[in-house]
Amino acid sequence: QVQLVESGGGLVQPGDSLRLSCAASGGTFSSYHVGWFRQAPGKEREFVAAIRWSGTSTFYADSMKGRFTISRDNAKNTVYLQANNLRFEDTAVFLCAVRPAGSPYAYSAKDSYTIWGRGTQVTVSS
Repeated sequence: QVQLVESGGGLVQPGDSLRLSCAASGGTFSSYHVGWFRQAPGKEREFVAAIRWSGTSTFYADSMKGRFTISRDNAKNTVYLQANNLRFEDTAVFLCAVRPAGSPYAYSAKDSYTIWGRGTQVTVSS
């Protein structure tokens, strides 16, 4: 079973950018869809973006408003989330997750994802 390890989070100021990474170990992303979610303190986990490991299809939550970009690097077996113009309200644990590539559910359906990483903390503060 593939394991997921997120990295790239940290403490940044408003307006800064971060590139988060989700690396697969013990397997590859070849049979999965990969999603990024975030969970702020006291709030439910919410969908950010998703990507198919093969092909070009991507999907973004409307609330992200173009500030987040998901991408992948097959050679490095890694999925990235570029987060730009970060705001205070972006402070959250960002998690990546995978689900079977043949899943019939919407990309945003968090319950359809079967394997989750531990997450990486993003803190936006002045």
